[in-house]
Amino acid sequence: MRIGKQEFDTQNQTYIMGIVNVTPDSFYDGGAFCGVDKALAHTAKLIKDGADIIDIGGESTRPGHTQISDAEEIERVAKTVEAVKKHFPDTPISIDTYKSAVAKAAFEAGADMLNDIWGLKYDKDMAALAASAAVPCCLTHNRLSLSEVTFEIPKKSNFISELLSGLKESLNIAKSAGIKKENIIVDPGIGFGGKTLEHNLMCVAQIHKIQKLGYPVLIGLSNKSVIGNVLGAGVEDRLFGTLGANMVACMRGAAFIRVHNVREHRDALTMLQAIRTVET
Repeated sequence: MRIGKQEFDTQNQTYIMGIVNVTPDSFYDGGAFCGVDKALAHTAKLIKDGADIIDIGGESTRPGHTQISDAEEIERVAKTVEAVKKHFPDTPISIDTYKSAVAKAAFEAGADMLNDIWGLKYDKDMAALAASAAVPCCLTHNRLSLSEVTFEIPKKSNFISELLSGLKESLNIAKSAGIKKENIIVDPGIGFGGKTLEHNLMCVAQIHKIQKLGYPVLIGLSNKSVIGNVLGAGVEDRLFGTLGANMVACMRGAAFIRVHNVREHRDALTMLQAIRTVET
């Protein structure tokens, strides 16, 4: 898979996507990197620490988040994307949005990839835009519209089947719009769509079933409540749990891990890859 100027061997390697939230209300680092200068400095650190891709988001998607207008989100992300691309032209940039107007502005500013938490289902114009831009797309499993607040939680025994069915819906949308297979990544959507603790853990435990769809898998669990619920830990104490879960994901075939703490994950992933080289 080619993202921006870089080639990614998604069948044999795992790559790190570093998170840059330019939002005042992110669950992990709310407000810390708002503004182009702060975001640029944080991006420089993530790249130095070993990030392969930078994922820039302008609207928090934490539980209970407040949706903002397209114009406000564009104001947050477009200049940041432009600045990052100017200073780090060789590093692929992903735009984390489910709104086509925001994605369009980000692509025009230099973004190389789309990360859509609604898997092309929220905005009817997103799939055609991504196809015309010919950029890689990460399609995340999510459930129901933003306006619906109640829905039936799937039973544990039915969960993976429903997960795969939901991802197939997104894949069909992508195919119908003309998005090429080699430009698609799938994400089981840990923390999205009303998933229970067990559901979120199953997204990692059963990556092999998600891989059967035929696409690289991205795992995004960094410091999320699934870690906190298992450990009984606050956001500031979830790093080690995140590392453990992500290394399991890597061992089970994840092609990408989306993380806040890049250096720690780079070290852990380097050790994992070193051990793999002497396997018999």
